Amino acid sequence: MSLSPSSFERLVVDVLVGLGYGGSRLDAAEVVGGGGDEGIDGIIKEDRLGLESIYVQAKRWQGTVGRPEIQRFAGALQGQRARKGIFITTSTFTADAVSYARGLQTTIVLIDGRQLAELMMEAGVGVSPAEEIRILKADEDYFEGLDAS
Repeated sequence: MSLSPSSFERLVVDVLVGLGYGGSRLDAAEVVGGGGDEGIDGIIKEDRLGLESIYVQAKRWQGTVGRPEIQRFAGALQGQRARKGIFITTSTFTADAVSYARGLQTTIVLIDGRQLAELMMEAGVGVSPAEEIRILKADEDYFEGLDAS
């Protein structure tokens, strides 16, 4: 929550690139957010060839995201003639927002704060290993070699 809105938008795009969308960050993603972004904070290529773009909305919120915000994002997607979008928030979504997103012809994936944290760990964004655990097992070949001697 302490990140600025533009830094949060960059973090979200970095997570999506870290999950394998597009390729490199330079080739695959663009942060669009800011004044006049028309409801689109980022654009990311779905694959390395850039056959389709996914539009991103990133909301650094404490309150629950409701249906009106999802409706505005859906309208922004229509304005771009986009077929796919991802709405990411630091908070949660209302049941009405989730239901509305599921009923749309345009695909909108909703990612809440808990899921975002999990995706950050998976993508290795904003995290670093604190401890590594080494698990050892018995080497049966070693012991069989002792019997043969």
